[in-house]
Amino acid sequence: MAAAIIGTKLGMTRVFDEDGTAVPVTVIEAAPNVITAIRRSERDGYDALQLAGVPTSERKLTKGELGHLKKANAGAMKAIAEFRDLELAPAGAGEGEGGEGEVESDAGEGSRKVGDTVSVTDFEPGEKVKISAVSIGKGFQGTIRRHNFSRGPVTHGSHNVRAPGSAGASADPARIFPGQAMPGQMGARRVTQRGATVFEVDADRNLLLVKGSVPGAKNATVEVRSVG
Repeated sequence: MAAAIIGTKLGMTRVFDEDGTAVPVTVIEAAPNVITAIRRSERDGYDALQLAGVPTSERKLTKGELGHLKKANAGAMKAIAEFRDLELAPAGAGEGEGGEGEVESDAGEGSRKVGDTVSVTDFEPGEKVKISAVSIGKGFQGTIRRHNFSRGPVTHGSHNVRAPGSAGASADPARIFPGQAMPGQMGARRVTQRGATVFEVDADRNLLLVKGSVPGAKNATVEVRSVG
């Protein structure tokens, strides 16, 4: 069954596998998420589950956000995201107006409905996942760091050591085409890393240990979903 969850990146550490090999891992804390809405293709044009995660203080949310969470009997959560390709309850089960209201349902066992919770136990060690987050911002950078350009000569009076070089298009059309590799803002954008592997699941502490690094700064909100 496909799984997804919203959590917080705590940082990186290393653990040892059964052979004693040191494995670098990223620790993601994912408290149980609550299903706050169900999207239906007949009504919304697509099928998806809306999850709310990362507990926060009520004073940090608007009344509209708190009202939306209250419909699903969820506490104050600062992150809400929709995930497609997840198993849905039968149409009409556990859904009020707009797919967000009633929690009681006549859905069969194993189906998901509004008000249900999703935890790290939905994932298994060795499972492939993809992780989305806003990458670490690196500010305004030149072409060498941003696009891996090579530098120019540094001798004989060269003034083109780290400059990007010519980028024009001569007299015709005499302009810079959009999409050229130029200096500019680096990082601080949403990225998705595919092919990550779950190393360990700590259900008691709501932790996911993922091999290697994942996008996002420390304490960043991350979305983890299974592949396939």
